[in-house]
Amino acid sequence: MAAPNITISNPLIIISIIVSFASCFLMLPYWIRRAKKTGLTGKDMNKKDKPEVAELGGVVVIAGFLLGVLVYLAIDTFYLKHSSIEMQLNRDLKIAAGLLTLMIITIIGLVDDILGWKIGLRQWQKPILAAFAALPLMVVNSGTSQIALPLIGVIDVGILFPLIVIPIAISGASNAFNMLAGYNGIEAGMGIIILSALGYRAWANDIGWVAIMAGCMVAALIAFYFYNKYPAKIFPGDTMTYSVGASIAIIAILGNIERLALFLFIPYFLEFILKFRGLMQKESFAIPNEDNSLRKPYEKFYGIEHVVIGLLTKIKKKAFEKEVVYTIFAFEAVIAVIGLSIW
Repeated sequence: MAAPNITISNPLIIISIIVSFASCFLMLPYWIRRAKKTGLTGKDMNKKDKPEVAELGGVVVIAGFLLGVLVYLAIDTFYLKHSSIEMQLNRDLKIAAGLLTLMIITIIGLVDDILGWKIGLRQWQKPILAAFAALPLMVVNSGTSQIALPLIGVIDVGILFPLIVIPIAISGASNAFNMLAGYNGIEAGMGIIILSALGYRAWANDIGWVAIMAGCMVAALIAFYFYNKYPAKIFPGDTMTYSVGASIAIIAILGNIERLALFLFIPYFLEFILKFRGLMQKESFAIPNEDNSLRKPYEKFYGIEHVVIGLLTKIKKKAFEKEVVYTIFAFEAVIAVIGLSIW
């Protein structure tokens, strides 16, 4: 394997990631105040007193991510020297396509948030709109059309990759990531773990620019996590969950690490199976007790969160929101370690 073309001390990484983290971290307090002042809030359903919490934090996360990536592009354009201008332009075109796809997804999530939790976009509309958002990546023919399949080997799907695989990946990842949500810090934490694993694999595979994109999103999510962890001061909204899910697919496509991304999505496949069991009508929220411990809302399991609550209740009699979230984090971290060891 060739040596990675970037190092952790390279200012290209450090400056871009710092900008993403700092801009998000500094903008969030202002956004929280403004959201509360204008009534842009939602109830924290897993708390007994249902406190009102600022909404649409995903807008700030995406803004921080975009600033970081744009700083990277600026440094790369005006400071670094490249042996091949053609390769640089081709790479920058794919980055721009990825950012445009992400912006379209962000708008879709924002519209869903603005229309409301219960009267937002219909379930069948979301995957269709998300697939439409993949057009920028499709038209520049992002990714590699060669796919490795178990028992079959590597096959070249050719034009079917941009026409079918890319829109399915963007739509599937953005909608799946939105399913495992509703608990303080869970969306940001899962995004941090998954994108960190993908970013590391891209860096190890000598695709530094993809690793930087992943790093900028991770930095913005870490900043957001400080305000979103229990007890949450701000919620991400569909604006963030759709966008982070799409960014995972974008990083996987641009870095040709789709198999690892699919493996990292094991919790989301399990979540889908459990949600499908309830005909996609059962919610992930729990029922809070007087001491804010949680109990299952249904007799059966309709989400990984419900499984964890049931497991913790059996082990230690009570399950608290932080423990549920940390247990799911640990599950995802184990999956990430296994996935990185395989690929």
